[in-house]
Amino acid sequence: PIRAFLRNTRFVGATVLGIDLDRRVVRLSGEREPVELAYDQLVLALGSKTNRKMIPGSEHAFTFKTLADAFLLRNHIIERFERADAEPDPNRKRRHLTFVIVGGGLVGVELFGELTAFADEIAPLYKNVDRDEVRFILLEYGDRLMPEIDPRLADYGTEVLRQRRGADIRTGTQVRAIEPGMVHLSDGTIEADTIVSAAGVAPNAVVAELPLEKDRRGRLVVDGTMRFKSHPEVWAIGDCATIPAPDGRPYPTLAQHALREARVLARNIFGALDGRPPRPFIYHTLGMMGSLGHSTGFA
Repeated sequence: PIRAFLRNTRFVGATVLGIDLDRRVVRLSGEREPVELAYDQLVLALGSKTNRKMIPGSEHAFTFKTLADAFLLRNHIIERFERADAEPDPNRKRRHLTFVIVGGGLVGVELFGELTAFADEIAPLYKNVDRDEVRFILLEYGDRLMPEIDPRLADYGTEVLRQRRGADIRTGTQVRAIEPGMVHLSDGTIEADTIVSAAGVAPNAVVAELPLEKDRRGRLVVDGTMRFKSHPEVWAIGDCATIPAPDGRPYPTLAQHALREARVLARNIFGALDGRPPRPFIYHTLGMMGSLGHSTGFA
């Protein structure tokens, strides 16, 4: 529990409605009216959300950004197997057992791999469901999976999913729209009860509304110390920020970076309160890792 973890910190669980940078207050949702929380130093670590604007109808798809998303998807998949086990109509059974992931980046591939492993685990529990009836379809607009990692690792992941798991992987495929139970492609349609969108992220709504410099992806632009030049009392880390490395290129938005950004930022805030100049964040990426389920992965 976060309250047990942060014993010496005042924790407020509320929705952030907005931030007034001039008055230095954060507006929070209250029971009857908004509540204002004043600050001396402000850290923005709001992450990102699934981009629902890239593909029309994305609101009809499952998302995979939070633990709650994972629980919801897991329970939904179990329910599809339950319905398929008792379904006499072959067409409806086929829809129950068809699972479509939109987006072949690292997140989509890892989710895809774990879903195939989960299906292997639970399929033997259903007498009227053959594992060969379960269809997993991964749709990627680009010419290969996981464009953000080394091509050799991407090829290995593709081979594992396609050859060992029997997955249907379609690259160079444009998803034009999503509706309940249907994915519309540039060259046809797919009927499926389970459609998951992993086709990119978008900035948090609070970040989008802030009058601060942003890059073309909507992330907050800070200096190497994770501080805003225009507002030195405001800092940003993680997925919502673009932090330059010494060569000027932004660090990737990965957990290994965010964890270390937090430690440097904590020292910088402590130093700022004590009148010391902040230190830049400098880190050399350890590498890339991914899971494909069944204790199989790549690094």
